[in-house]
Amino acid sequence: SIYSTLDLVPQLENYTSTLPHQRSRGRPSLEALRKTSLVTEEGHEEEPSPQQKAPVRFGWVTGVMIRCMLNIWGVILFLRLSWIVSQAGILLTCLIILMSVTVTSVTALSISAIATNGRVTSGGAYFMISRSLGPEMGGPIGMVFSFANALACALNTIGFAEVVTDLMKEFGVVMVDSVNDLRIVGVITVTVLLVISLAGMEWESKAQYFFFAVLLVTFSNYFVGTFIPPGEEKQAVGVFGYRSDVILTNLKPDWRGAGNNFFQMFAIFFPSAIGILSGANISGDLKDPAVAIPKGTLMAILWTTISYLGIAITVGSCVLRDASGNMTDILMGNITDGCVGLGCKLGWNFTECIESHSCKYGLANSSKVLGQVSGLSYLITAGVFAASLSSALGFLVSAPKVFQCLCRDKIYPYIEFFAKGYGKNDEPLRAYLLCYLIAVAFILIGDLNIIAPLISNFFLCSYALINFSCFHASITNSPGWRPLFHYYSKWTALFGAVVSVVLMFLLTWWAAVITFTILLFLFGYINYNKPKVNWGSSVQAGTYNLALSYSASLSGVEDHVKNFRPQCLVLTGPPNQRPALVDFVGSFTKHISLMICGDIITVSSSVSDWLVKWLNKRKVRSFYTPFSAVSLRAGAQHLLQATGLGKLKPNTLVLGFKTNWRESSPEGIDDYINTIYDTFDSNNGLCILRMMDGLDIFDQFDGEVNESFEPDKSFENDTQDPERDSETSSEQQFDARLTLLLPSEGLTLLVPYLLTRRKRWHSSKVRVFIVGDEQNMEEGRAEMVALLKRFRLDFNDVIIMTDSEKYPQARNLNRFADSVDPFRLHDEQQEGVSVEELRQTAPWKISDKEFEVFKPKVYEIVRLNEIIRRNSQHAALVLVSLPVPHTDCPRVLFMAWMDTLTCGLHCPTVLIRGNQQSVLTFYCQ
Repeated sequence: SIYSTLDLVPQLENYTSTLPHQRSRGRPSLEALRKTSLVTEEGHEEEPSPQQKAPVRFGWVTGVMIRCMLNIWGVILFLRLSWIVSQAGILLTCLIILMSVTVTSVTALSISAIATNGRVTSGGAYFMISRSLGPEMGGPIGMVFSFANALACALNTIGFAEVVTDLMKEFGVVMVDSVNDLRIVGVITVTVLLVISLAGMEWESKAQYFFFAVLLVTFSNYFVGTFIPPGEEKQAVGVFGYRSDVILTNLKPDWRGAGNNFFQMFAIFFPSAIGILSGANISGDLKDPAVAIPKGTLMAILWTTISYLGIAITVGSCVLRDASGNMTDILMGNITDGCVGLGCKLGWNFTECIESHSCKYGLANSSKVLGQVSGLSYLITAGVFAASLSSALGFLVSAPKVFQCLCRDKIYPYIEFFAKGYGKNDEPLRAYLLCYLIAVAFILIGDLNIIAPLISNFFLCSYALINFSCFHASITNSPGWRPLFHYYSKWTALFGAVVSVVLMFLLTWWAAVITFTILLFLFGYINYNKPKVNWGSSVQAGTYNLALSYSASLSGVEDHVKNFRPQCLVLTGPPNQRPALVDFVGSFTKHISLMICGDIITVSSSVSDWLVKWLNKRKVRSFYTPFSAVSLRAGAQHLLQATGLGKLKPNTLVLGFKTNWRESSPEGIDDYINTIYDTFDSNNGLCILRMMDGLDIFDQFDGEVNESFEPDKSFENDTQDPERDSETSSEQQFDARLTLLLPSEGLTLLVPYLLTRRKRWHSSKVRVFIVGDEQNMEEGRAEMVALLKRFRLDFNDVIIMTDSEKYPQARNLNRFADSVDPFRLHDEQQEGVSVEELRQTAPWKISDKEFEVFKPKVYEIVRLNEIIRRNSQHAALVLVSLPVPHTDCPRVLFMAWMDTLTCGLHCPTVLIRGNQQSVLTFYCQ
């Protein structure tokens, strides 16, 4: 049908723009739906885009489980696990394994929850953390996590190089020396792995399948070998098969060497468990990350845990800690005099090497124990090659992909170069080269035991933030947190985060301090620059919850004078057209109280989004509220009544001075003055700011931002943004002095005090002028000084104006008379016409009687202006108590009073009046 009364069902393409080989389709707006024409026009159908060859995508087995298992089965399994068993014993080794598994399992549950809460693209752990906690936390961890993966690549490459150099020694091949041979082999190996990575994910995955098959054969060979009765050659190196006395001896720890303890062993072992993120790190190459990541990661943890526990228990049950490898150490007969160690009961005398600490074999001395236990020792060597190379290759692939995603988000400068991808799989070739260089640098260190604790620290930090991301997303109760994976708990996630941080300091406290220092530095950089990204993080949800909770709780608290804050509704119009007005109010409300920029719109407009951006870029802490109304007065009335939330609502109206009042229509003047009257009637305070050249600078594109009120020196004009077209003002001379005239109530004193708390105004001198007589001048001054001290206001000077009652100068009176002359009726000069008749044609004009009645007030206003110009011509700011208008005072006359009171000054002038309620107190309760 042409027009359907039923809404269409939701379409997937309306909600995503990342479907491969499909164009996103925008949803129609409400306006479009309401204005849908019943007559349709024939259009041209889009031709389907030519099909491109689909990129390689992996399932949960090949893409996650196998990849994670290969990274978990690393060099530590073959080269260090037997040594850890000799140091910690079977029981503590199993505890170390289970502790590591606990941390990784809880983290895997958190990863599963995050990965199933929406579509996960490339970037792995960085993508999950940044989209959960925002760029402030995601950016630092992305940088550290990429670096940690590069270190892990170096770690496994060094493990491979150790085995190769040991084989070279057996065959008498030496290139330079043992240390440099290790470095040479390591650099050559990582170069070959780089070539495989550059060939693409297809070749990399085929290599991983081969390594996985080799490892399965290796494990089968080992476990079969434990049941084969050992011959004398195996017994000489400490292998005796399953024996109860060997098991009982190896159950308990035997710490050897300086610094070796439980946590040192944990620090060395834990890197073997860090491979749980290998599948998540290539999330962009998975068919369905939401299914593959949870299932593959948890299954990988299960199988690798069983294998680690099995090898730790079996090797501790079959092998002694010390053996000489010398066939002549076999005992002949039952002579065991002077024999030391468990070998004596088994027919071998290893006393000499035990006492001299020269044993070369056994759990505590040899890294080839697993090969000696297995059926074919060379298959264990092949397993070491496969484990180390597969792990190194996995980390070499993971680090660039995570770093590529970080670079594309443009959070940090100078790294966007590495964001470029190549080929159908968007391979980060440039990031591969960077990761390669980092790995080579640490391979040149050549010490596995130094690198392992560093990697442990970096990965524990990543795990802590992943778990905290899950916990934080859960407690914010955001409607957007709807993970499909339900087998997690926010408390287990919090436990995982806390345990990870505790382990960081227990393992290597200095590395933990360095890690957090780096994170704080990276966090501070992002927090300062505030990148323009919005990922709907849980931090935003938490901020909303806190704001809502505190606003609700504040509503139940009765107002107290000590907590009074000037909460300002500023009638700025579009804020970028009156930056001086915005900056003035922001100077005494930022970080202190509420500021709302009200824009009364009489013509339809839709520019609110970039006006909010303008305020944010100018670093003004203010809300922007546009309101459609027929007039200024109607808009101000509604804004004063409706803006705010609970106790967070305006109590002071701030507006600019109507400089063009003489050229305005009578209705415009009435509208402006009635807005002032309405403010007083609604029991609100009032501030009116007057600048020498006015506030509206819409047409002054080449001016300067007002320096007196500019809040941040870091603000820069951006000529490419539309909102910058009018972001200028006349430059004002800054004299670091504030003048207060007639402080008849507290708001006139409070605002300058708040101004002087700002850095730019902190050194300003504040002078207070009050009216008094010459006879009691000192007494009046002393009373005001005492009052200011009791209010704890550190103002510099109090000046008594004893000449305020003098007759003003004639030329100033004439200037005032000339300004109001066009608005007078001059009814006494027109014979035969009554005032009422003249009022009918010009009701806004001033009658001669009204002018005479208010003439004393006119003299007072003119005289005060003379005093202000005499004392504060070059002050930075002048604040004057606004005269309270009488109900009978004509609107135009009151407008002329305000104009006369503030004219002739070259500095900003503020007319201010509170609501006659206390805003200051010298009591403590």
